[in-house]
Amino acid sequence: MLDIKLLRTDVELVKENLRKKFQEHKIPLVDEIVELDRQNRETRVRADALRNKRNALSKEIGVMMAKGLKDEAERNKAEVEGSARELAGLEAQEEKLSEEIRAKMMVIPNIIDPSVPIGRDDGENVEVERFGEPVVPDFEIPHHIDIMEKFRGIDLESARKTSGSGFYYLCGDVARLHSAVLSYARDFMITRGFTYCIPPFMIRENVVSGVMSFTEMENMMYKIEGEDLYLIGTSEHSMIGKFIDTILDEETLPQAWTSYSPCFRREVGAHGMEERGVYRIHQFEKQEMIVVCKPEESPDWFMKLWRNAVDFFRSLDIPVRTLECCSGDLADLKVKSLDVEAWSPRQRKYFEVGSCSNLGDAQARRLGIRVRNKEKGNYFPHTLNNTVTAPPRMLIALLENNLKADGTIAIPEPLRPYMGGMSLLTGNQNL
Repeated sequence: MLDIKLLRTDVELVKENLRKKFQEHKIPLVDEIVELDRQNRETRVRADALRNKRNALSKEIGVMMAKGLKDEAERNKAEVEGSARELAGLEAQEEKLSEEIRAKMMVIPNIIDPSVPIGRDDGENVEVERFGEPVVPDFEIPHHIDIMEKFRGIDLESARKTSGSGFYYLCGDVARLHSAVLSYARDFMITRGFTYCIPPFMIRENVVSGVMSFTEMENMMYKIEGEDLYLIGTSEHSMIGKFIDTILDEETLPQAWTSYSPCFRREVGAHGMEERGVYRIHQFEKQEMIVVCKPEESPDWFMKLWRNAVDFFRSLDIPVRTLECCSGDLADLKVKSLDVEAWSPRQRKYFEVGSCSNLGDAQARRLGIRVRNKEKGNYFPHTLNNTVTAPPRMLIALLENNLKADGTIAIPEPLRPYMGGMSLLTGNQNL
């Protein structure tokens, strides 16, 4: 959510930002907010004047009564009562206008960074850099489901019976490899100075609306029937919500967290949900990184978070590339975002495995997260997040890039301690 002062002082900047994000239909909304804000400030001025007058008259009443000026005191009392009725109406109007302004402000997108490329959708995202040499082996690589099924590592049919499409059972060494990736990701981030956390997997609606836009909320979140609770779509939701309505001491910044959670997503309108595979699913697990920092430090933290994800994949010898998300592909709260994509030898292309985002002070402003500064006054911090790893997408990249001609899977060295020292999956296991 933007600072209302920006609309007062530079409304054209806000409108131009809407044009860059191809949301011209919201431009009239900006003018509505400006007008409502004008009315609200006029109402507040009138209400403040009435309060001052009421207080002055109330003081005079006591003086008049002491002097025996009963009639004059009664006239003042009548005027105070009249002011009170008018003031009550103004306060109700002020509350109504404030609610209208906030509701409309919640759908105005954040101001994007000047470096963001202008484009309508993800088809216009810009490749930034590649890391590692993509390899296409001289043997055929099966679909990732076929690889997993060979190792008796996945059961989609049973999951369809119990839960429907978009769910799966992971079994045996494939399930173990899945857990190994998450454990390694946790320790990888701890060695980089991040504090490990397991957050609540359900959050209240006021937290949901604080961390994401309404469009994201409608397309992603599962609502718990009869409860003011939603299943989280990523641990970022809980981790940023952790600071709701708090004032942080500036000395505690930056705060760098790495959090684990299952993730639940409705994936409304998502393509491929019915397709064979586990690329887009309703439930998965993820290791995340979250930072709360001073505004001036967020560009540097953005690059650090992105670099952590690249380094993690390269430590497992998986080639990756990064894409700069264009203006039309950015969610409304985001200032800037880089997608990390892993190489798929089977498809001979890259596919998304994570997204690094700087949200500026949007989440902090919505959730009332402030930083205490005695000299300059309290301010809103910036929040950032990035995916470390999100199996089973990570499993797809891992299996395809480590498949050998004989059908075995080489286990990257960093994962071997989490696999009991195993260096190779052969499929010779008893279930």
